[in-house]
Amino acid sequence: MSKEAVDSAALDASRTDASQAPADAGDAGYSKDLKARHVNMIAIGGAIGTGLFLGAGGRLNSAGPALALAYLVCGIFAFFVVRALGEMVLYRPSSGSFVSYAREFLGEKGAYFAGWMYFLNWSTTCIADITAIALYTHYWSFFTDIPQWVLALIALAVVLSVNLISVKYFGEMEFWFAIIKVAALTAFMIIGVFLLASQHEVGGGKPGLSMITDHGGFLPNGMMPVVIVMQGVVFAYASLELVGVAAGETKDPQKIVPRAVNSIMWRVGLFYVGSVVLLALLLPGSVYSADQSPFVTVLSKIGVPAAGDVMNFVVLTAAMSSLNSGLYSTGRILRSMAMAGSAPKFTARMNRNQVPYGGILLTASIGVLGVGLNRIVPDQAFEIVLNVASLGIIGTWVMIMVCHLAFVRRAKQGLITRPKFRLPGSGITEYVTIAFLLAVLCLMWQDAEVGRKTLFLIPIVGVALVIGWIGVRKRVDREAQGLTEPQGLTGPQEKRDR
Repeated sequence: MSKEAVDSAALDASRTDASQAPADAGDAGYSKDLKARHVNMIAIGGAIGTGLFLGAGGRLNSAGPALALAYLVCGIFAFFVVRALGEMVLYRPSSGSFVSYAREFLGEKGAYFAGWMYFLNWSTTCIADITAIALYTHYWSFFTDIPQWVLALIALAVVLSVNLISVKYFGEMEFWFAIIKVAALTAFMIIGVFLLASQHEVGGGKPGLSMITDHGGFLPNGMMPVVIVMQGVVFAYASLELVGVAAGETKDPQKIVPRAVNSIMWRVGLFYVGSVVLLALLLPGSVYSADQSPFVTVLSKIGVPAAGDVMNFVVLTAAMSSLNSGLYSTGRILRSMAMAGSAPKFTARMNRNQVPYGGILLTASIGVLGVGLNRIVPDQAFEIVLNVASLGIIGTWVMIMVCHLAFVRRAKQGLITRPKFRLPGSGITEYVTIAFLLAVLCLMWQDAEVGRKTLFLIPIVGVALVIGWIGVRKRVDREAQGLTEPQGLTGPQEKRDR
């Protein structure tokens, strides 16, 4: 066998062995302090957020009971995306997650696009979260006179401060946030089932199928509102890919990630579809509103104000959790990009607690712009940024599926070995999922008030990405040359690991 063949085999083996030094320079320096319970609850937290607790109210009002079907369909495709990501995580865990995989299978341009679309998603989601926190806080009369933008600023400052603690404390915080959300939803569903079974009056009416049949049926406002809310429903699942990022800071991703990913479908079915069905059976869709959690609406209608206060506190923690997760994930993604030259150098910086504070601060700075948005248009802030965030998450998910196609193609060529944990129907599932996501993007045109305006941002985002790439291209090339300069048998790998 020639020396070149031996060198190639050694390099291929090093890439597929997760126990060796990281193949992505951005993975160096992290602690491995996230435990199985942290990752599992992070997965649950990603599946239960403001998209359900706050967004479901306005969507029920416009789409009616058919919202449950929208959540189910979008949930299935979200599962496909996370399952594809999970397979690549088991091939090579990385805190850079899909950006790192895009770099390996699609080149630096792919990593650049994936990373900045993800940043677009989470930076605007950050604004949505602080807006949600301000809205939740206004539920209590004590805070009513405080301007919405002030509450949003306070929320951002508090969560930013907490996020700069070590990853161990982040994991603990997300663990308990998720516990609170799951416990509250479980309690609500028990109460809802009891109200339904006992025919206890809710808001002056008896719950049951009559709440659907007597108020316009399954599609009270027709099919179009269901189509329009699809992008918002996709946004509701936008945190699920966080499992892939968290896997880079856990000691045993081979065991933890499959369990976390596989549990997503039943969580979607139980918490999203089940909750929406219950909400539709308890009150007419027209009773719910965009400025109040639907769970708070129901509990307030049964004459137990304290119960509404408790649920409002729960949804407040859910928004805080989502904001915390967004700052966490973008910090890691931006560091991976910065190490390759496609993000500002300061985003590669880590503090003594092994937290990439540079990227976290960059994302938080966009949140400050959201504070201004809450001052200018407080009534529309949530929906505006939700639609912009949808552009980011759709772009990110499309890139994950494209990466997986390239990953499978590389495996068929014998260059890498696929793990046993695989995406079902690979080769077809990716294309169907991409087609669905692009269809959701196109359907935004039907929403003349917000969705259509959001689509007009696509050329602006595209131009910004092109200009940005031109600006970083030389630095990316220099970094690539430094990473791949021959250094003997394992030289390229050693340079990549620095």
